[in-house]
Amino acid sequence: MPKTVDDFMRQVAEKNPGETEFHQAVREVAESILPILPRHPDFAQEEILERMTEPERVLMFRVPWLDDSGRIRFNRGFRIQMNSAIGPYKGGLRLDKSVNLSILKFLAFEQVFKNSLTTLPMGGGKGGSDFDPIGKSDREVMRFCQSFMTELSRHIGPDTDVPAGDIGVGAREIGYLFGQFKRVKNAFQGVLTGKGQDWGGSLIRPEATGYGVVYFAGEMLKQIGEGIKGKTCLVSGAGNVAINAARKINQLGGKVISLCDIHGAIYDPAGIDEEKLAWVEELVFKRRGFLDEYPARFKAEFWPQRNVWHIPGAELAFPCATQNELPLASAKELVANGIRLVCEGANMPSVPEAIHLFHESGVLFAPGKAANAGGVAVSGLEMSQNAQHLSWTAQDVEDKLFNIMCSIHRTCVSTAAKYDAPGNYVVGANIAGFLKVARAMLDQGAV
Repeated sequence: MPKTVDDFMRQVAEKNPGETEFHQAVREVAESILPILPRHPDFAQEEILERMTEPERVLMFRVPWLDDSGRIRFNRGFRIQMNSAIGPYKGGLRLDKSVNLSILKFLAFEQVFKNSLTTLPMGGGKGGSDFDPIGKSDREVMRFCQSFMTELSRHIGPDTDVPAGDIGVGAREIGYLFGQFKRVKNAFQGVLTGKGQDWGGSLIRPEATGYGVVYFAGEMLKQIGEGIKGKTCLVSGAGNVAINAARKINQLGGKVISLCDIHGAIYDPAGIDEEKLAWVEELVFKRRGFLDEYPARFKAEFWPQRNVWHIPGAELAFPCATQNELPLASAKELVANGIRLVCEGANMPSVPEAIHLFHESGVLFAPGKAANAGGVAVSGLEMSQNAQHLSWTAQDVEDKLFNIMCSIHRTCVSTAAKYDAPGNYVVGANIAGFLKVARAMLDQGAV
């Protein structure tokens, strides 16, 4: 076993050269896990952490498709089946031009810990393609999804690997993917989550990640005798997670003053209420538009090519866009402006230096592997409904989601305290997620 985190990371980097996002995700976990291994010598002896960093299977394949002019195009498809120690692989599919092996391995690695924290029987995986749906017609997206699923269908199944949506994969894409799986396999199976509610989907699944991150923040605030009500909040992103986080903040009495997308950020000091959110939802998901249209409809400021973190007057921050969207410079702005809590709705949105600054400055900080687990939690609940051929009410699902987020919060708090890091949600989430998977790997032997 390596003696230091740097020794460990040298081994990881040698086996995975150039995969900077993956290295970042592994280092963050290793910093929490390596110091506790003397308490668990069997994990060290069996090299459990080293084995966790090695995917069980990496699939990479060509995805040919026809554009609307009849030209043959192609992209690269991936599925990272990271760890199945506690259940079938579970994790989203991302369609974005930034997708590469490093990003998907980091996401799959994070997913292992996140799924473990939900207490549901799900392993970790992630997949997707460098196909960019922006600017593509519905027919082009359909032809791509059908080609992608034709290959992916060989490797997934309700007891093997159950993908879901992620960036670039919403209801439209899940529908096309599921239709092609059903066509190829001649079977109607719960092999994808995030399905339409008329054909096996769960109520609250579209809202789950955004609602869950706000529930988690609420539990953090309860620790200091406060709540969401009356708090002004910064939210980044303009996708499913951001919109529904903003919606739940409003429902709980908070005020959201920002959103952002690839073109820039909006600042609405009056608050982005439900009417405005519904308009943004229509803009983003139906018209495929961008937030630079917002000021023409509502009184607000728009900053081209800027993030939201410089906006003053907020107490709570919810990074809900993408990885590494919150650099150190932005963390310094947040701290200087008096931010009190940062709760991650995206996967690894804060760079390590930003997280260290939040801890040093006394800012409450929750990592995505704990705070944004609501989406995969309800995906797990969708799998349960499919297996039982049942459909639960929206209230049933939301109650279960709330209870799962509260349970994750309690687990993070108690584990951090047990391992001499009280109040450190990063340490609590990493260790709690690790221990469950590590025990399962130890029980199952050299597999």
